[in-house]
Amino acid sequence: MKERIAIVAGIRTPFCKAGGVLKDMEADDLGAFIVTELMARSGFPREKVDELIFGNVITPPQSANVARILSVKGGLPVEVPAFTVNRNCASGMEAITTAANKILQGNAEVIIAGGTESMSNTPVVINNKFKDFLQRLIKAKGWKQKLKAIFSFRPKYLVPQMPELTDPLCGLNMGQTAEILSREFKVTRKEQDEFALMSQQRANKAIQSGVLDQEIAPIPIPPGYGAMQTRDDGPRADTTIEALSKLKPSFDSATGTITAGNASQITDGAAAVLLMSESKAKELGLTPLGYIRDYTYAGLQPKRMGLGPVFAVSKLLKKTGLQLSDFDLVEINEAFAAQVLAVKKAMASEEFARKELNRDKAVGELDLNKVNVNGGAIALGHPLGASGTRLVLTLLNELRRRNLNRGLATLCVGGGQGEAIVVEVK
Repeated sequence: MKERIAIVAGIRTPFCKAGGVLKDMEADDLGAFIVTELMARSGFPREKVDELIFGNVITPPQSANVARILSVKGGLPVEVPAFTVNRNCASGMEAITTAANKILQGNAEVIIAGGTESMSNTPVVINNKFKDFLQRLIKAKGWKQKLKAIFSFRPKYLVPQMPELTDPLCGLNMGQTAEILSREFKVTRKEQDEFALMSQQRANKAIQSGVLDQEIAPIPIPPGYGAMQTRDDGPRADTTIEALSKLKPSFDSATGTITAGNASQITDGAAAVLLMSESKAKELGLTPLGYIRDYTYAGLQPKRMGLGPVFAVSKLLKKTGLQLSDFDLVEINEAFAAQVLAVKKAMASEEFARKELNRDKAVGELDLNKVNVNGGAIALGHPLGASGTRLVLTLLNELRRRNLNRGLATLCVGGGQGEAIVVEVK
């Protein structure tokens, strides 16, 4: 990149389990709330924002281009344009890099980027037979045709098509792709449960110490709004390895290792950051949280989508000349414990590097002491469109807290992609 992009401010909602305290808030409500909070806390003039870009995966039926809806509802002037991006799990990070590109190209000076997701409000789709019945009923003319249409109804038409995160390219849901990686890289159930426990313990420690309070804006709980949700509600302080080991496999009852305990949680939440060029921040006398130095995206086989970080990080290291050991901290989205551990093993494998990445040497050793030090999505949750933004925000805050400099944020993407981004605070 010809100039670093400054992240001047950032904030997120608590991440809360789907069907829980935030179930009455749609994606645009969550996004509007966090944009309002971002502007209030940063003190930056709303009229100086050139554009808003937000990631979202499960588009609310009533809010096409949800970014524009939440922008106006969030208090930005109607003159500020806005658009939505969707790169599945990387959508919140895609919003950031898209904003960075616009700023570098001179098409904007100040952009709000982020992501929002209400997985509580995932649409339930009626089946095609019920849709055909409704169309016949609507088009019927006269009472005879209407009566005929009514009598064509069958109770089975009411069976809905329940939402499922299945990849149309490989015909597998995300849990099944994780099972593939667990077998390919020989990641045991014990290893996965131990990793999940570590995520829970780290998240609970961060919550109890108040570490995560810095990045969370307490949100009023609907419908009464008489109470505030101040913290993520996914982490379980009572998690034990014994309890995790008793959970049944979720995707392969016979030989599977992926359970509800070692997979990311289905969650509602939103996050946003304020971006401008490093030179613009200096001109305005602002002290940024940190800077985006560079980023990459990569593609791979959809059925092995969980390895996306390996391909993206390899590409990023080649592009920047950095080594994996050059990063002080790493945030990697914990889609599944098996997926993260497979990434770790693939990065350390010279055979994988030669065969899959066209590298002479392994990508490097992913030190778990530097990874997700405040817990990850297994404990905190994974609101699809917002997670990418949270990774960057959490990483920058922790780097500053520890007086460190360089961090790596990366995640896998359904459909067979990965993204990696380098951030710095000095």
